Amino acid sequence: MDMEREKALIEAILFLEVEPIEVRTIAKITGLSREQVEQVLDEIGRDCAGTDRGLELVTVAGAVRFVPKKDLWPRLRERFGRKREGRLSRAAMETLSIIAYSQPITRSEIESLRGVTADSMIRQLLDRGLIKETGKKDAPGRPTQYGTTREFLQHFNLQSIADLPRLDEVEQERFSLNG
Repeated sequence: MDMEREKALIEAILFLEVEPIEVRTIAKITGLSREQVEQVLDEIGRDCAGTDRGLELVTVAGAVRFVPKKDLWPRLRERFGRKREGRLSRAAMETLSIIAYSQPITRSEIESLRGVTADSMIRQLLDRGLIKETGKKDAPGRPTQYGTTREFLQHFNLQSIADLPRLDEVEQERFSLNG
């Protein structure tokens, strides 16, 4: 198969997939090696970088997908935006920030940092798929720990949690469980 046919095949897969798809899955579907898939994806990414294209190829948490270019989104949002999600409240964003910067973290640790009950915010973030239970803390009562999800990375257009903005000293102290 030549490069143009490989590009066409992978573009079709990306179009048909609703969720981001991992390189290894594309390799399995196409019968190409992982290296070949990565090479084709690089080529597709370069093609999409042109100003005459409406889509860009993004990598989120090790999976790839097509998304509309950012400059087109304001015109697309009303029709194609996520209607059921709406905006997160300030309290939900604060809770999500604490989880993102301090994960894995328990409900009581979140409440200690926020100074208020976090049950409803945790439930809301779980329902939206932005956080998940990541395990149990090795402590009395074995409380559930929470962390962010791939959906969180997609929602905020991050490739990994390492792409979160860096905190200054005051913010680091705010998110510290030792403070």
